[in-house]
Amino acid sequence: MRVFGWLVLAAALPLGAARAQDTVPPADRGVRIGITYTPGLRPGMLVLGGAHDALLDSIRTIVERDLDYSDRFELITLPGGDSLTIGIATDPSRSGARTPAAPPAASGPYVNYPLYAALGADYAVNVFRGDSGGVGITLYDVKGELVRRQVAISGAAPDPELRIQVHRATDEMVRIASGVAGIAATRLVFLQRDRIYRVDADGAAVTAVSPAGVRVFSPAWEAGGRRIVYTEFGSGQDRLYILNLATGERRLISPTATSQNWTPAFSPDATALAFARTTDDGTDIYTYNLASDCCLQRLTIGRFSDNLSPTFSPDGRRIAFVSNRPGLPQIYVMAADGTGQELFAPFDYGVTGSSNAPEWSPDGLSIAFHREVAGSPQVFVMDVASRRVRQLTSAGRNEDPTWAPDGRHLTFVSDRTGSRQLWVIDLDTGRVRQVTRVGEARLPAWSPRIGQP
Repeated sequence: MRVFGWLVLAAALPLGAARAQDTVPPADRGVRIGITYTPGLRPGMLVLGGAHDALLDSIRTIVERDLDYSDRFELITLPGGDSLTIGIATDPSRSGARTPAAPPAASGPYVNYPLYAALGADYAVNVFRGDSGGVGITLYDVKGELVRRQVAISGAAPDPELRIQVHRATDEMVRIASGVAGIAATRLVFLQRDRIYRVDADGAAVTAVSPAGVRVFSPAWEAGGRRIVYTEFGSGQDRLYILNLATGERRLISPTATSQNWTPAFSPDATALAFARTTDDGTDIYTYNLASDCCLQRLTIGRFSDNLSPTFSPDGRRIAFVSNRPGLPQIYVMAADGTGQELFAPFDYGVTGSSNAPEWSPDGLSIAFHREVAGSPQVFVMDVASRRVRQLTSAGRNEDPTWAPDGRHLTFVSDRTGSRQLWVIDLDTGRVRQVTRVGEARLPAWSPRIGQP
């Protein structure tokens, strides 16, 4: 975030410094007005202010935070928290139409592109009320001096869907400005005290979603972002349920009614589940056809080893999983039909310990997992093509990574502040931020982008 007075030094740092392990860049980046500077590699983004309006102020705060958490822009903040007020051209909905770049005649307002450019902005975002009282968000291309996108917000406080609408609008602004949609309109589920909770990607709106008084485990998202699957403990049986988050409807997966079942994962097309099942023969990976509600298939045969935590590749052709067949648990891979099982993530005997909780990246190019290092779990990422392994964290105990849909951010559990909370790391910059501040958080799962209902 640019706060005028720091960016000259930040921009001079070598790129490698921004990729250091577990690094939190300073929050006070920027230059003071009037000082010549060289912008960083990321485009400058200016969030414009306006007349005091409680709803617009609330939306503007969400938009600014979403843009910041995308890690794709240098956010420009004026000294002392001041903001720039602009007028909206007569018809800002004309995407691509130029707006006046000079002071207006008495007839109307204008957008001050030269000033925004002088402040280092490549883009500017404005939250406004239209003539009919509705709320909209506009993205301005400062260098091109034109409107790039405008999105209407139909909700109003205290509409519970207002936040997700604002997140979707911001993600669209990120897509237009960077070429890749943002991650604001996503959610995380996690465990706290044996109950599943949901939280927005910015850490707001924590909500319990699983039934009270029922012990649960290992939630995972469906590709559509509307349902999760999880394990429910009870009467010595560990059953799998699919929960519709909008309606609260729960569906028992029939073959799991009388056995111990763990760590479920949806296939990319949501037609099948992979999960671990424990029997007298050990723990093995099974799949079940949800579309036909039939056809339980065993993929691994333990023979004195345990196999669990399956994760599908994005094309659905392979499954990575954990097996302790080499002694300590390590990451293996197989075809979706169970053939071709082999060690996937290389490890060093005596140097690193067990590896757990693999998750395939959305682009299929990487696997994230945690591995014991000197007695503490740390988050690693493996490049699938080269099988090179890179350690991402080092402060405290860090485990259970899960990918954002942009394939650039990971959420993980860390106790670096004294209690187990959810944190996010940006793999491009190394920036780390805290998401939750609840009692204790465990086993997060990051949703796909939440579409329109």
